[in-house]
Amino acid sequence: MNRIAASMAFCFVSAFLMAGPSAAQSPHTMNHGFSGAEQWAKVFDDPQRDASQKPREVIDALALKPDSVIADIGSGTGYFAVRFARVLPKGRVYGVDIEPDMVKYLAERAKREGLKNLTALAGTPSDPRLPEKADLIVMVNVFHHVADRERYFRNLRESLKPGGRVAIIDHRMDSREGPPRSARVAPERVKAELKNAGYAFVQEHGFLPTQYFLVFRPASS
Repeated sequence: MNRIAASMAFCFVSAFLMAGPSAAQSPHTMNHGFSGAEQWAKVFDDPQRDASQKPREVIDALALKPDSVIADIGSGTGYFAVRFARVLPKGRVYGVDIEPDMVKYLAERAKREGLKNLTALAGTPSDPRLPEKADLIVMVNVFHHVADRERYFRNLRESLKPGGRVAIIDHRMDSREGPPRSARVAPERVKAELKNAGYAFVQEHGFLPTQYFLVFRPASS
């Protein structure tokens, strides 16, 4: 398994609470432990998040094959991972998080909801520890926290199947929700950085009201 040489972090808990339920998959853990997933699930999986996150539309836009292998990096309590598992009963979904309590929560949720195709994985800040290559890697509100992004995404290519894709969803610069504007990354910069990391821009979806939604493939695919 490759080592993804980058540091992934998430928004401060207090900032997340002010920003609303669509602010991130998981909050910052630099100065905070992130236990109590049962309580945080009330925030992350708040039905009000659906209005801006539009999870069904996101999944439909990705046009996934029934047997796709999906990796949701920064999966938290499973907002997207659970939805992927439900619509892809013949596929496999890996929900990756670096917080042990989140991994435990998602594993129990998958068992409770009978989602045998969903596996919760304990990643590290430098390695998602995927047991197999993915058709799609999804990163929701994570990109702007990745350090040394060019190196990160160059290494991440090893976790993709031939023709595999990376979908990046993050907050727009003018969004009222999300991290401080100084911490955000404009979509033009995302495209430039991914190009430098060896990816080709595939598609941009514009239906999310507060986030951009970009899709890439390794340039050699």
